[in-house]
Amino acid sequence: MRDRREKYSPEQRDAWRDTLYWTILEFGAPVGWLTTVGYEDVSPHTPLGKTLASLVMILGYSIIAVPTGIVTVEMSQAKRRSDEERSCPQCGKTGHDNDARFCNRCGGQL
Repeated sequence: MRDRREKYSPEQRDAWRDTLYWTILEFGAPVGWLTTVGYEDVSPHTPLGKTLASLVMILGYSIIAVPTGIVTVEMSQAKRRSDEERSCPQCGKTGHDNDARFCNRCGGQL
């Protein structure tokens, strides 16, 4: 490991950190704008600042993605429950459309 490190200058060794930071910033541009990290007046210049900014941006994604997934699952389960609750009084078939007035198996009124 030491041999490889000695081949590169300190600027080249730190280039991967900058590359990772800018990759996260470009990929997460809306989150970057919300956290004021990036292209404007306020941007981190130290490795610690860039690391913290990257963590905040990744955390921002999870703050948006996790609740969105939870809401989507709950909505689909509620739809499935409402479809299963409608059953035909004559034949007992469940899973009718919400706007159906007649059973699609026996034709009885719902």
